[in-house]
Amino acid sequence: MKVIAFNSSPNMERGNTALILNPFLKGMKDSGAEVELLYTYKMKIKPCRGEGNCMFKNPGRCFQQDDMNTLYPKLNADIIIFASPLYWFGVSGTMKNLMDRMIPIGLPLLEIRNGRSGHPLREDKRVKGGKLVLVSNCGFWEMDNFDALVLQMKILCHHLDREFAGSLLRPHGPILRGMLNTGTSTNDVLEAAEEAGRQLVKEGKIADLTLKAICRELIPLEAYIQGSNQFIRQMLNRICKDN
Repeated sequence: MKVIAFNSSPNMERGNTALILNPFLKGMKDSGAEVELLYTYKMKIKPCRGEGNCMFKNPGRCFQQDDMNTLYPKLNADIIIFASPLYWFGVSGTMKNLMDRMIPIGLPLLEIRNGRSGHPLREDKRVKGGKLVLVSNCGFWEMDNFDALVLQMKILCHHLDREFAGSLLRPHGPILRGMLNTGTSTNDVLEAAEEAGRQLVKEGKIADLTLKAICRELIPLEAYIQGSNQFIRQMLNRICKDN
């Protein structure tokens, strides 16, 4: 089983998104999957120009010469993982560029698939039983801040003819690192992310209870707001003093 994971956090391996993604990938590796992790901030992926060359003049390939052209074969993986911090209730900019540039996977014609319209996939891009997983972290406390992002991924799965295998979501995520550093009992969140990876490889799905453990409440809303604002004020005061 081949897995391709894209982490679009600008903080890459040091970011809060990686706190959930990395144990998830470890669980998959330990279960026998072949996993490749790429950081979009290390790659040169230009925005889509929308001129249509990839569908008409040069079918299946973008005319822009950048790292995206090396990624198209990797999108044949059995499992694609999109890992992104929540940026204005969607993916970060480099992840959006990657998603927009996936247009050459389809043909210019339209078809009805599973009751909805979409572009037929090129035969060499169609993976029977392929899955897609979302991993995301946000600084807001409530889970519903992820709703638009999750819906986008489900719609994307329809057009990629893939199964949406679930979302590993971490609300009020910035506090997780701090709690881990102070020894607060939050290791169960990382253990659940690792277990999710094992379940997906061995059983083909992630249990709802496992996903709920990843996104469980870490601190009450009022305490989180108070602590976050205190930290931000300290940061602003430090910046003012430095200037």
